[in-house]
Amino acid sequence: MSLQPEPGFPIPDETARVAKASFPKGSIYIRMRDELGVFYCDYAFAPLFPRRGQPAIAPARLALVTVMQYAEGLTDRQAADAVRSRIDWKYALGLELTDPGFDFSVLSEFRSRLIDGSHERQLLDLMLTCFVEKGLLKSPKQQRTDSSHVLAAIRVLSRLENIGETLRYALNTLAVVAPNWLQTIVPKPEWYERYGRKFEDSRLPSNREERTSEAVRIGTDGVYLLDAIWSDLAPSWLCKVEAVEILRLVWIQQFSVENDVVKLRSADDIPPPSIIINSPYDPDARRGNKRTTTWTGYKVHLSETCDEDAPHLITYVETTPTSDRDHEIIDELHENLTEREILPTEHLVDTGYIDAQLLVDSKQKYNVDLVGPAPGDSQWQSRAGNGFGLADFEIDWSQQVVRCPLGKLSSSWTNRLNLYSQPVVVARFKKSDCQNCPSRLDCTKDKTGVRTLTLRPKELHEALFNARVRQQTPEFKEQYAKRSGVEGTIAVLG
Repeated sequence: MSLQPEPGFPIPDETARVAKASFPKGSIYIRMRDELGVFYCDYAFAPLFPRRGQPAIAPARLALVTVMQYAEGLTDRQAADAVRSRIDWKYALGLELTDPGFDFSVLSEFRSRLIDGSHERQLLDLMLTCFVEKGLLKSPKQQRTDSSHVLAAIRVLSRLENIGETLRYALNTLAVVAPNWLQTIVPKPEWYERYGRKFEDSRLPSNREERTSEAVRIGTDGVYLLDAIWSDLAPSWLCKVEAVEILRLVWIQQFSVENDVVKLRSADDIPPPSIIINSPYDPDARRGNKRTTTWTGYKVHLSETCDEDAPHLITYVETTPTSDRDHEIIDELHENLTEREILPTEHLVDTGYIDAQLLVDSKQKYNVDLVGPAPGDSQWQSRAGNGFGLADFEIDWSQQVVRCPLGKLSSSWTNRLNLYSQPVVVARFKKSDCQNCPSRLDCTKDKTGVRTLTLRPKELHEALFNARVRQQTPEFKEQYAKRSGVEGTIAVLG
């Protein structure tokens, strides 16, 4: 479908007259159009459409329908019906009262174009540009961010169901793309019955040994199919089919082959949740856990302004794999807001977004104060509450020496890299000082009886230390109380 851009969509006179008469006090969409105008224009979506072909429905209107559809939680069919039947929607979209609308499938196609063209963020970005122009969003002082779970649009499968459904999915795909070849390699007629229906609808064995035996049988069938695909007799392009690649990865994760014997991997031998594929229909969906919530899918990060004298507006939305840590998006988030000139001076976040490096970078690169509960000292002494933690030691960075709570000085100061290739300082005390210390059992469990401290570089160490001190003050608690509002926003949007 080709795009024939329209410069805008003014409100027809008859639509305006009837809408004002029908809604004398206005409606949310009439006020939206009157006060904010139009967020989108067809030219912004031009890269998504070819130059030739049947004229497409104006993407600016479809974008606005998508927003209103989400605001009311409507299905595609309900949204298409609203375009045809609701006067306030016709007013917002600039349509004649007699406009017949469009088929509901157009909305799904439009979303697919956005995703395939990597323009899905454009709906929010263009709206924010409008808010900036209208003076609703300018130099916010505070912003708050949090993440929540997003369920994948799949059924949660047991391990046996996942294995069987993965092989079934591959066979069904091959039956479409290479039906003649598949018929020549299927070894037994019972394959058609075994893999003909969904495994979740099948009666699977309840006994553990029988389930393992069934899994091995499916695994053996899958290995046979993979060997056939990679043989010289198979078309070379078969191994590049997505369903085949998913089958190969799942079989690597779930099975091992020793002396041509297929074995089901033990629970200790399978990959961690951040890697393992849970469904062939969404191979990127991962098991996640946050506090008391466990789910299969993704994480969504949402940021909004929270100044008391201005509207609270969502400024950033990002979906990430569940395995990604929250703090990994902060730098990209600040960069995005900087480009739009809506970067706050204070950013209220949860503990998961706090990291020593980010505390420093946010201040130095963006002049943003990252405010949130800093992760505590993970050393056992601090967790025990009665030992000597890192905060109990006095560090003299200029002299490169550490003083312990009992006044003893460290004997060595060594710069090195830790297991994550990060620079650290290792300070070590004298064996004679530690072994004769009356508080040694509260200080170290090292077999040599010597206390060793591992420190981040001065800038990072002090940033984290100061954040831990600040969060104990009444001023911090009052300032940070605003962050909880974003949880309410996420709850409403969810």
